Amino acid sequence: MVSRAVLVTVLLGACRQQRNPEPGIAGVANAAMVDSRDPARVAAAAVRSAFPPGWRFSAGTSATFAEHAMVVSMSKYASEAGVEILKAGGNAVDAAVATGFALAVTYPTAGNIGGGGFMTIRMADGRTATLDYREVAPLAATRNMYVGPDGKLTNKSTVGYLASGVPGSVAGMAEALRTYGTMPLAKVMVPAIRMAEDGFVTDTNGRGNGQCNRNIAQFEGKELFCPGGSALKGGTLLRQPDLARTLRLIAKDGPKAFYKGEIADSLVADEQRGGGIITKEDLARYQAVWRTPIRSTYRGYSLITMPPSSSGGIVISETLNILENFAPLPPAGSAGYTHLLAEAYRRSFTDRNQKLGDPKFVKVPLDELTDKRYARSLAAQIDRSHASKTPAFTAGSEGDHTTHYSVVDANGNAVATTTTLNGGYGSGVWIRGGGFFMNNEMDDFAAQPGTPNMYGLVQGESNAVQPGKRMLSAMSPTIVLDPKGQLLLVTGAAGGPTIITATLEIILNVVEHHMTLADAMKAPRLHHQALPDQLDYEPSGLTAAVQDSLKAMGHKLGTRGLATANSIMRVSGGLHGVGEPRSGGTAVGY
Repeated sequence: MVSRAVLVTVLLGACRQQRNPEPGIAGVANAAMVDSRDPARVAAAAVRSAFPPGWRFSAGTSATFAEHAMVVSMSKYASEAGVEILKAGGNAVDAAVATGFALAVTYPTAGNIGGGGFMTIRMADGRTATLDYREVAPLAATRNMYVGPDGKLTNKSTVGYLASGVPGSVAGMAEALRTYGTMPLAKVMVPAIRMAEDGFVTDTNGRGNGQCNRNIAQFEGKELFCPGGSALKGGTLLRQPDLARTLRLIAKDGPKAFYKGEIADSLVADEQRGGGIITKEDLARYQAVWRTPIRSTYRGYSLITMPPSSSGGIVISETLNILENFAPLPPAGSAGYTHLLAEAYRRSFTDRNQKLGDPKFVKVPLDELTDKRYARSLAAQIDRSHASKTPAFTAGSEGDHTTHYSVVDANGNAVATTTTLNGGYGSGVWIRGGGFFMNNEMDDFAAQPGTPNMYGLVQGESNAVQPGKRMLSAMSPTIVLDPKGQLLLVTGAAGGPTIITATLEIILNVVEHHMTLADAMKAPRLHHQALPDQLDYEPSGLTAAVQDSLKAMGHKLGTRGLATANSIMRVSGGLHGVGEPRSGGTAVGY
């Protein structure tokens, strides 16, 4: 039974939306519940929303509404680039590729051509696909290449030339366009090339400006992004002529320019100068891989999401399958809800950390982990009054600076894309003459199985370093269909392993708690990744009483920032788009 307070929150959000559309979630809101023409009653009801006192966001705020199509990303310029292509007649895949290349220009901390990613596609005619363009370990990679003579991990998996896997972004975006797009590569790259060549004005809040972190300062990019040793100021016109030249070559010759042509020459030369191991053979061998989407259900809704080498789809599906055994879930923000979520996460992340890896190298028990009977056996282990302990396992993050964007076109085609360099500006290595940063994705391997990586994930042999292997990812681009099979939600997140939990909680907020998209995005987030055995929440995201109850149950609590997401939801009469409120994502539509 949905609480009156939650229903009122939905109504309040709906009555403030542009054009006053109704929520598109199976008629959750009922105008008879609260008369939105009575401001006093609406205001009084809003106080009883699910958000805790002192939470940084207010419930009931508006989303961006568009009648036809929408792009939501971390960069206003990149979102506008996608809409430019949509208005020119392109479909959602055309726009997604345009947005991806634009992010490489305007959001260099995570947007990239030197990294990789995952794309989930659902066409209006019902076709679905998932594309894996994750980076791979170079052929010269070795299992213990990041372990020092003293047996301890070095920082070589995070900083410098040895930290990079073979980039997949250019191959992936070109492959998506070739298979599902309608425009040539040269056409969809026009906005990105224009912004690289003519420049764009950097954000006054510093987002994506090439902030002068310590990695950048060690390498060639410091001259462009740290002039005089200082970070670029907001409002600076940033021109990137080397990147513009690189993008023009890709637009003209396709991905072969990056993997076999002049760009490959520049990349390999830089690697050799800096002691890296990526070769021309590594680049020439790289291929993006089409994979069978994970299809799962939750209370009649259908999810289309990523299989390995991403762990996101399996963990989301397994967690929801566990939670489906507790119907209805307690209210969002309550101790009961938080406890169940943590216990479900504990079990699905334990499976993730032990059993998942690149399916080319590891036999992944996908059918078992996504099976509802298996989930019932895990649910039966959960004591609703006491926290369990994460079991130890025999060992033989995903980076904070990932970025997600969502696209829906006027015909209902939808694309969810998550792409990354791993850490902010990746390894810090900037390819001279190429104008782009290289990833530090090698840290997403279990560089020393059983030892935490830079984001605290403890992983086993299934994700150990091997030549030609894709490192396990948490990226979770996901599309949700309503019980009638119609598009409902396009979502995903950035933020290491918190990608998985943020994406899942946005889905739960919409489907289980019947929130508007604006509220679903602004609601407090939770995270548990099995090891370390700690339940994390955002500061002020849980009331003191709930914290006390969770501690009494046996949970160890911690606070941290948790992920950034960009989402689109179908509503009556059009679409709602919401960029990440925690760090300034931008929705643009028409």
